[in-house]
Amino acid sequence: MHTIHAEDIKPSFNIAIVVSRFNIEVTERLCQGAIERLEELGFSNEQITTLWVPGAVEIPLAAQRLAKTGHYEVIIALGAVIQGETLHMQYVCEQVSQGCQHVMLKYDIPVIFGVLTTQDDEQAFERIGGSHGHKGRDAADAAYEVVSVLRQVN
Repeated sequence: MHTIHAEDIKPSFNIAIVVSRFNIEVTERLCQGAIERLEELGFSNEQITTLWVPGAVEIPLAAQRLAKTGHYEVIIALGAVIQGETLHMQYVCEQVSQGCQHVMLKYDIPVIFGVLTTQDDEQAFERIGGSHGHKGRDAADAAYEVVSVLRQVN
């Protein structure tokens, strides 16, 4: 039986990060954590492109444009959708998750889903360095790992 696991690879590829400005007090920290982790893994600033969009719904379109360039081996999507008083969150989350999946499958490029979907601000802050870790850093690790695994399949 042949089993494929992530291996250490040279950080010799470009990564794009799409970040929503909505809930910027959270998304800025998500992005900062992702970039810090990528730097720890050996990526240079020249290999990381960050693209800011107004809200989470715009993330898939930006990811699609980045994917179409062929310049990136992986895209990280970062955002924070926090429950309000209406059902708006459900519609936003569905659009963003399905949009990212569509880009991933259509362009054969990993799109790491680092969009927080929380019930309140407290839960969001717990996921950017609190008791639930740092989801921006986790997204960077997932990006690195999925590229390693997919390279072994090609």
